[in-house]
Amino acid sequence: MPAVIRLKRMGTLKKPFHRIIVIDKRRARDSRPIEILGFYDPKTDPATVKVKKERAEYWLGVGAAPSPIVRTLLKKQGIKASKK
Repeated sequence: MPAVIRLKRMGTLKKPFHRIIVIDKRRARDSRPIEILGFYDPKTDPATVKVKKERAEYWLGVGAAPSPIVRTLLKKQGIKASKK
């Protein structure tokens, strides 16, 4: 099962926020995740990012690939997400 770390859109029209999730690569964006790692709210100033650091490092360690946006968010939080 190839797992990826990506964003799941939540919220209402014109007031989005995103959950950072681990999900099977073949599943749809809004389907049920394996695990929720945190959230990202781009509408606040500055943008709010909260990530469970230990769990994110675990999933990166077992081979889950982050999406480009999630990779940037993790880097800003001090979590090393190597580019494969």
